[in-house]
Amino acid sequence: MKRRVVVTGIGVVTSLSREVNDLWEKVLAGESGICEVRAFDTADYKVKFAGGINDWSTEGYLPPRELKRVDRFSQFALVAGVDAVKDSGLDLSSYDPFRLGVIVGSGIGGINEMETQERKLLSKGPSKVSPFTVPKMMLNAAGGQLSIRFGLRGPNYAVATACASATNAMGDAYKAIQYDDADIMVTGGTEASVTPISMSGFANMKALSMRNDNPTAASRPFDANRDGFVLSEGAGILVFEELEHAKARGANIYGEVLGYGASADAGHITQPDAEGTGAARAMSLALKDAGLNIDEIDYINAHGTSTPLGDKAETKAMKMVFEDHAYKLNVSSTKSQLGHLLGASGGVELILSLLAMKHQTVPQTINLETPDPDCDLNYTPNTPQERQIRYIMSNSFGFGGHNASIVAGQLT
Repeated sequence: MKRRVVVTGIGVVTSLSREVNDLWEKVLAGESGICEVRAFDTADYKVKFAGGINDWSTEGYLPPRELKRVDRFSQFALVAGVDAVKDSGLDLSSYDPFRLGVIVGSGIGGINEMETQERKLLSKGPSKVSPFTVPKMMLNAAGGQLSIRFGLRGPNYAVATACASATNAMGDAYKAIQYDDADIMVTGGTEASVTPISMSGFANMKALSMRNDNPTAASRPFDANRDGFVLSEGAGILVFEELEHAKARGANIYGEVLGYGASADAGHITQPDAEGTGAARAMSLALKDAGLNIDEIDYINAHGTSTPLGDKAETKAMKMVFEDHAYKLNVSSTKSQLGHLLGASGGVELILSLLAMKHQTVPQTINLETPDPDCDLNYTPNTPQERQIRYIMSNSFGFGGHNASIVAGQLT
């Protein structure tokens, strides 16, 4: 018999806030975390704004002497992870370390370190490249740092499926507990990709919004005038725990993870399947795994990146799966306020979905001003909506054709 899995701790780092309750309040208030890039001079760049983490500090989390050994994406994961474990109330040192694991996703990993050391290589020569380069830039560094911090010796690996990374990571963590490979998993995603190369690459492939004159209105999922996504960074880390283990210690439970589904488009390296069949497959598998009927889902936190093709394809997929019920449930894209955190997006969005269920309030999709005839569902435009929320779904779809959906519900 499969074991049941619940969420007992959550932690975030986003451009809007790095504290969970404050983030929720700002999301409901319709605030945006998008602003002009401060990390580097964007005078010659096509896109000059992002959801960057400004005034970043690891004080209280990481000693200053350790900073040079930990890339920014791992720092985000450490801060969100420490907050999530604290929120869970767990003293992880009191458990069998081989029953505790980490699976964290990232689309790009330590690109900050790669760019820094490349500049050093070209300007000063190979002997000046830092010996910390490889352990900082490797994609599994975030999970490795978390395991070292807490002494977690169970399943530990990284997932890299572009923008689906966090949701695939959480799906794997869910399965690890279900099938008795672990009792507790620290999981989610992290990304620190607001860098010169990332900004240039995404802009030159015409994936980013070009609204330099109005950054806070640039991310407008499902709006007829959307013109691309907004690049952002941050982390969303959760503590997954076996239900009886959590109940035995009187843990605060945010919800139960009920189902997970994954698929591939196998079509184009960046464009989604225009008919949404791969995305629909992931959603259907998650529902099947959860043992739920289509009319039991109340809220979907959509992938909703604000790209012309992606939002339309996801809408088709939701209608394909949910049929008439697609028009009765609420959908929203919190990327309208936070931008697209790439491999970290699924972690942050599952956290916001769990908070929506806790507060029985659907967060809105801001900047949705001109309805797109091809996107005709209830995307909760511009104002939060109170409603009964028993079951939620969070979608993440990535370059490479990767699709992942996760379903959670109130504990019964």
